[in-house]
Amino acid sequence: MELDLISISLLVIVGTLSGFLNIMAGGGSTFTLPLLIFLGMDTAMANGTNRVGILIQNVSGVASFHRLEYSEFTESLKLSLWTLPGAIFGSFWAITITDEVFETILGVVILGIIVTMFVSPTGGIKHESHTPTKSRLIYPAMLFTGLYGGFVQVGVGFVLMASLYHILKLTLVRVNMHKVFIVLIYTVPVIVVFLVAGKIDWIAGLILGTGNAVGAWWSASVSVKKGDKVIRVVMAFAMALISLKLIGVY
Repeated sequence: MELDLISISLLVIVGTLSGFLNIMAGGGSTFTLPLLIFLGMDTAMANGTNRVGILIQNVSGVASFHRLEYSEFTESLKLSLWTLPGAIFGSFWAITITDEVFETILGVVILGIIVTMFVSPTGGIKHESHTPTKSRLIYPAMLFTGLYGGFVQVGVGFVLMASLYHILKLTLVRVNMHKVFIVLIYTVPVIVVFLVAGKIDWIAGLILGTGNAVGAWWSASVSVKKGDKVIRVVMAFAMALISLKLIGVY
């Protein structure tokens, strides 16, 4: 796909917004995926290209959290491994369905994100837990997260936040710390599937990833320094943006 200056600028700007939202809350791919389709990609190519930005974004996010001494790599890796089977299956599914079916599913997913966002996942936990609550429910939750993320990615941050917050009883800052690592790990095999299928535009993906990385680095820093209160505000902002998009305001 040939990119002019306007297209490149859009990819960087929207990528930055997406990276910030994805690390702090979720829903960033609600904007990058339609942008890639608008620029002329079919849905599978857009889905695969978006993963390049997601990978770069989460490398940046993990590095930013680690720089601020928020990292529990062993625990994050244990959770990540449970997402891999679902992610691989979901990505194969994504490249085999038609554009019409994918766009219909995407529309339903975006609507579902908005509905679930009205049920706040942020109440009830006031203390910070450094050790996750032991619950086997987290494992099927991670399997489902991998399947969902491998297929569509849009809104997977909200799915992860709900799972980690309610099941493991972590504060939102630590939820996001684990979230970026988990998405980073399962995105690797997903990219391989899309790459083998020839569904990645590397130039567009790397440009998008530049914006994603900037937004992610900034978002992780704000998340740690400002804590749960600002994360709640950003989640509400993300919900508002997605709602406006769904009703056709922009």
